[in-house]
Amino acid sequence: MVRLDKIVTKAGDGGKTRLVTGEPVSKASARVAAYGAVDEVNSAIGVARLHTNAKPTLDAILERVQNDLFDLGADLATPHAPDLKFEPLRIQPSQVDRLEAEVDQLNEQLEPLTSFILPGGSPAAAHLHLARAIARRAERDIVALADVEEISPDAIKFMNRLSDLLFVAARYANDQGKADLLWKPGANR
Repeated sequence: MVRLDKIVTKAGDGGKTRLVTGEPVSKASARVAAYGAVDEVNSAIGVARLHTNAKPTLDAILERVQNDLFDLGADLATPHAPDLKFEPLRIQPSQVDRLEAEVDQLNEQLEPLTSFILPGGSPAAAHLHLARAIARRAERDIVALADVEEISPDAIKFMNRLSDLLFVAARYANDQGKADLLWKPGANR
């Protein structure tokens, strides 16, 4: 169980933070960048959820995703090591599978795309598109971490599926795609 009694500790004033293992690392490390980007995605989804209460199916999916993003953050903040004295929290294949099923669940209610769409439309959709763009950056940060350190392969899969989910969620929030803003190639030449 997490317990935080004191928020201001000044422990990070020197530019270091501690991983779940207690190991100090630079706040500019690839690992901290990866789980920091995951936190940004979670925050963006929280803002989007201010506009999804009228869509209980979508809101419930997003709430589950926010919880799973904390799991992902914990996974990324715990280096792989053979001598860990505890069972680390890792993203599971079932969490990736659930995202994929939810993508399909929402997408089956949408008309097929006839053009790329512009981010926007309803407030919920606009915020979900922003969350999707942040998720893509987080995925790049996670891949960059995987290039230099061992990470759970399901962490990358989860973030890849999440950006797909956020895309279809934005369309779903746009009156199930009917209010999508379509790209008009070369319209302003």
